[in-house]
Amino acid sequence: MKRISITATLLIVSTALIIAGAPAKIENFTLNDYTGKKISLTDYKDSKAIILMFIATECPVSNAYNERYNQLYNDYKGKKVAIVGINSNKAESVDDIKSHAKEHGFEFAILKDVNNIIADKLDAQRTPEVYIVNPSTWEVVYHGRIDDSQRESNIKSKDLRAALDEVLAGKPVSVKDTKAFGCTIKRVQ
Repeated sequence: MKRISITATLLIVSTALIIAGAPAKIENFTLNDYTGKKISLTDYKDSKAIILMFIATECPVSNAYNERYNQLYNDYKGKKVAIVGINSNKAESVDDIKSHAKEHGFEFAILKDVNNIIADKLDAQRTPEVYIVNPSTWEVVYHGRIDDSQRESNIKSKDLRAALDEVLAGKPVSVKDTKAFGCTIKRVQ
């Protein structure tokens, strides 16, 4: 039996993680928001960062973040950060999204990903799950969770905010990938 070197093994594992995880770059896409307005990523090209947030109306984990979504939006909208919600769940209609957004006072755009095309391209699996995109290069600079606990009182690590603050400070993101947790995205088969 031949032994594989540690370097070769690490290279194989690293390559597998890159292939299985979020893409290094994202392509522009256009989806309708819950009012029927077409929104493209290029609409946010003048932003310093774009946050793509996969959210749901029925997932209790996603709903535990409703106030945090609003706080993120309010804390970063003046810093030229675009926050875009994406709903890819097959059973959640545009009307469901609209009433959920109104009920929770969401001011950020929420797009309906019919047939989960964008979720599939990004390999998004959960709600909530977030991506920070550099609008100059379309590079995904962070992927994963918002923070480390569904319960706000138990949060020890605000991962999305830490990554976003590094981006805004012109620094490289030190933790580029964390494990998202929540409900699975209910896909069209």
